[in-house]
Parts: sequence; C-alpha cells; structure tokens
Amino acid sequence: MGALCLVIERLTGIRGGRVLFRDLNLRVAAGQVLSLEGANGVGKTSLLRMIAGFIAPAAGSITLSSSDLVIDEAEERARRIGWLGHHDAAKPQLTPREVLSFFASLYGSGGDIGAALAAVGLAPVADLPCQYLSAGQKKRLALARLKLSGRPVWLLDEPLASLDAEGKKRCGDILAAHALYGGIAIAATHEPLGIACERLVLGVGA
Repeated sequence: MGALCLVIERLTGIRGGRVLFRDLNLRVAAGQVLSLEGANGVGKTSLLRMIAGFIAPAAGSITLSSSDLVIDEAEERARRIGWLGHHDAAKPQLTPREVLSFFASLYGSGGDIGAALAAVGLAPVADLPCQYLSAGQKKRLALARLKLSGRPVWLLDEPLASLDAEGKKRCGDILAAHALYGGIAIAATHEPLGIACERLVLGVGA
C-alpha cells in the first residue's frame, strides 16, 4: 500500500441541531501534522470523531486514498486510524506495561513495549499499578498506546492536556517522528504543538 492521503470534501457537521461547520474541504498528506484549532464548541472534537467514523457527517465525504487504494467506507477507514481521546483506557489494577501489552496484542502491531514506555518517560513506573499514576502520566500512557498502534493516521483530542513541559515536548517529538515515517496526525488543541505543522482554525468567519 502506498502513502495515504486524507481528503475531506464539502463536509457539514451538525450536533444538537446546530451547524458546526459547512462545506469544509481539507487535504492532509502523508508526512503531515495538522493542528486543529478554534474556540470551545466550534466542532474540533466532532470533526475528529467524524474522521474516525464514530459519528456521521450531515453531508460531504471523507476518503483515505493512496496510489493503489481508495477507502471511503467508515469501518474500513477506522482500521487505519489510531485514536487518543479524553479517556485514558488505563485500568487501575493493571500496570502500564500490562496495559500496553494488551493493546499491542489487540492491534497486532508487534511494537516494542519497552521502547514505547521509554519514549513517553514512563519506564521508571512501568510496573506500578495505573491507579497510582497522575493525570499527566496517564496521558503519557495513552500516547504510548497510540505509538504502539501501528496505525498510519492518528487523531488526537487535546493531547497536551495534563502534560508538563517535558511531557509536551515528548508528545511533539512523537508526532514529528510519526510524520517523518510517512504518517498523518491531526490534533485538536488549544496549545501550540511545538513542532512544524499545518494549521486549521475552525469557526473563522462563521
């Protein structure tokens, strides 16, 4: 399979009877990170959830394509997407190593759990039950889980929330590395990602 490109055409999002965005066009190519910005309530999370296939747009299309593949069906698209949302998926009784072992098996990615823990700075607490982790450490664990997913497209909802300065730098480094190896990342954020990226500000001119 060749390098993927995400193409959104004339997308309209409606939530609770309110139009969030209309006729949105967007193209994100392999090797790009997109910072999705805008005030609370403009539809950043809704757009991510539409791309992920969790909710359907009111109109328009979302396509993943490469030189030899076109994917416009939500379920097929979801198999190529890694998701980082507000829920950390860290079972209190399990350790970070056990959590990542479960997800590595689920994804079938064959990823290096030790390397993922080291990348987010969790190696010292790898065998501590997650109930003792701070909110920032749980966010780091969620980043490690995303790194292990092996999915080419990453969607992140407020990935910098709860992270300290070092954690934010690690997050930026992980996103940059994903793009360097041909991945796509779209992050809804209220803070700069700290790396070179494209920007889309929702709600401008609305």
